[in-house]
Amino acid sequence: MTRPVTLFTGQWADLPFEEVCSLASSWGYDGLEIACWGDHLDVTRAAEDEAYVRGRFDILEKHGLGVWAISNHLLGQAVCDDPIDHRHQDILPSRVWGDGDPEGVRRRAAEEMRTTARAAAKLGVDTVVGFSGSANWKYVAMFPPVGPDVIDAGYRDFADRWNPILDVFEEVGVRFALEVHPSEIAYDYWSTQLALEAVGHRPSFGLNWDPSHMVWQDVDPVGFLYDFRDRIYHVDCKDARKRVGNGRNGRLGSHLPWGDPRRGWDFVSTGRGDVPWEACFRVLNSIGYEGPISVEWEDAGMDRLTGAAEAVQFVRANAFDPPESSFDSAFSSD
Repeated sequence: MTRPVTLFTGQWADLPFEEVCSLASSWGYDGLEIACWGDHLDVTRAAEDEAYVRGRFDILEKHGLGVWAISNHLLGQAVCDDPIDHRHQDILPSRVWGDGDPEGVRRRAAEEMRTTARAAAKLGVDTVVGFSGSANWKYVAMFPPVGPDVIDAGYRDFADRWNPILDVFEEVGVRFALEVHPSEIAYDYWSTQLALEAVGHRPSFGLNWDPSHMVWQDVDPVGFLYDFRDRIYHVDCKDARKRVGNGRNGRLGSHLPWGDPRRGWDFVSTGRGDVPWEACFRVLNSIGYEGPISVEWEDAGMDRLTGAAEAVQFVRANAFDPPESSFDSAFSSD
């Protein structure tokens, strides 16, 4: 089965939804991974208003597009984050930020994620992509040092806050795909294992595989795919290029802006970085992944109108379908 190639709309939320649909269609995308911010998708309206859902589908159908996943990274981030501060106020709707009391923000964000699951079900979508937030990320430098009990408490906090959300996901038949990403409860290989263990490997909780965040951490994206093959619920196709090795550029980015050549790594248009795409697509075939290949276009050094069009062509040329029959069966006798 040919997997659909979609465009994640998070980097396009400054444009009206219909304009993004028109652009994506003209570039040759099959559909969208719709972000739940800007005017692209209001999850409360989608969960409660059938006419609103019909209106979204009318726009998609007008441009010959489908939808297989929606994404609510911004609200998911606030469920577990500690501290909650001005950064969250900048990304959250006022109804969730409220008076800014941290625990109130976390509770309202959790409720919004439950609503997101219901909205996905109304859209006929079985996967929500997003972030989790993390009480542990502030300790990533491990100084001043903390004991393992503090890290363990962070995973318990994640489970306590996300298990009730996942109850609703299971109730409506939708899965959550956590994007493995710095600042989340799962940001590399071993933290992903611990996050899965924290929620008891429940089937409603899986992973969004984005290799760009693994490349700059020196985590093998191919091995990650294979080892977590039963949890790969969604694929974001994004590239990164490392610029370490000159004795100056640090892997943590030095608080420099995206695109600054002094950074140790940066996002680049798909196919222009260090992700081993052929090996990755071969493993996706071997594990039987049939979901969308979603382009998350992010490159500070390239115009996005050029880059997003280039990216879909790269994916179509490289994300080859698996063979219809195995090599062994071709040589088997009757």
